[in-house]
Amino acid sequence: MRRNRSVSLGTVVYLIIGLVVALSNGYGITDLSSLLSFLLALFLWPLVLLGIDLHLSLGM
Repeated sequence: MRRNRSVSLGTVVYLIIGLVVALSNGYGITDLSSLLSFLLALFLWPLVLLGIDLHLSLGM
């Protein structure tokens, strides 16, 4: 049997908004810590809009 795993329109819209918010607030991808920061901002974009800084600093 084959399962139909489709992504809802709401999920796509949420991720597109997250992408726009993350990129417009300086969450670019240059190294591992910026990648993790970008992913956090992508999924937790309402927090970014509230002014919470999700930039991570990995002590490498």
